Amino acid sequence: MRRRRPRTPAMGAAPAPRQRPKDHWKPSVFRPHHFRLRRATKPVGTRAWTAECGRAYWGKTGRTHMRIGIIGLGRMGGNIARRLRQAGHHPVAFDQAAEARAALAAEGVEVAESLAALLAALPWPRALWLMLPAGEVTETTLKILLPTLSAGDTVVEGGNSFWKDSARRAAACAARGVDYLDVGTSGGVWGLTRGYCLMIGGEARAVERLTPIFEALAPGEAAAAPTPGRAPGGTAQRGWLHCGPSGAGHFTKMVHNGIEYGMMQAMAEGLDLLHEGPLPIPVAEVTEVWRRGSVVASWLLDLTAQALAADPALDGYSGHVADSGEGRWTVDTAVENAVPTPVLAAALFARFRSRREASFADKALSAMRKGFGGHLEPK
Repeated sequence: MRRRRPRTPAMGAAPAPRQRPKDHWKPSVFRPHHFRLRRATKPVGTRAWTAECGRAYWGKTGRTHMRIGIIGLGRMGGNIARRLRQAGHHPVAFDQAAEARAALAAEGVEVAESLAALLAALPWPRALWLMLPAGEVTETTLKILLPTLSAGDTVVEGGNSFWKDSARRAAACAARGVDYLDVGTSGGVWGLTRGYCLMIGGEARAVERLTPIFEALAPGEAAAAPTPGRAPGGTAQRGWLHCGPSGAGHFTKMVHNGIEYGMMQAMAEGLDLLHEGPLPIPVAEVTEVWRRGSVVASWLLDLTAQALAADPALDGYSGHVADSGEGRWTVDTAVENAVPTPVLAAALFARFRSRREASFADKALSAMRKGFGGHLEPK
């Protein structure tokens, strides 16, 4: 019997439809439209399965430019959205204040009119960056968001929250299959141009997925010369670091701010001695000369020199110095763990005293805080 040759399509005929592989449903085959379907139809009990699919998909595609939601467009949140857009990412921004949304929209940033619209504008698995004041505002926003999130989504909390609150929120998110990263963010109002120092706590898989975001926000290697004797490598030299488990990012930022209190207080007290001392010393010129070759040269000194150049007597400041919480938490944590921090404690108490009677040192502190963070004195 003569074997028949298989038929071939006639010239110009449409090819036969492609058959799906038998394992098309498995998570090892990465098709974005399947994951959207799974998220909508899989029962709640399989959230862990869909979360792993989502994380695997993002890792498999090697995506370097991401859509990410930014909630809170204040002094830092708005600039975070701008810096991400400059790096080629696609932030979708939301703030309760219509003027904040309008300002970013005028610059070409996509804005959402509500939280629901923000979530709808993001592909799954979604990434949301919260840049809100610590405390009730952050807590309330997260309570609204969490029931609407799906397994595999990631929440980044970039404000100055207490680290124990961050650990608690991470546990609540994990119960729903949602990753939560607490990111201590330093850089203030200058972050748009200088970049942000990022201290991150949470699961390594979520940190890995959002690496393109952290790379875009961080200052990069060019921000500082290599440390002599340090072996090259790692992300710290680029300006961001996975510090440990949930809470570690905000814990590290808390200590960072406690040190900041101490450094600022030491500089302010020294300037006060120059100003009130027995010799007619030009304080503004001293800060300028210290910027060149001095052991105390620093960004804080740069900002102080700028403030003194504009207002040598600092008459534009009352000297009433606010504290935003991190200094208190630092001292409280030191007491809980029996770690002596006399300088940090004294710096905090000096701020309390400044609200009763202010000195030139207190005015210098206010000038520094306004310089790096845009912080205004309490009324």
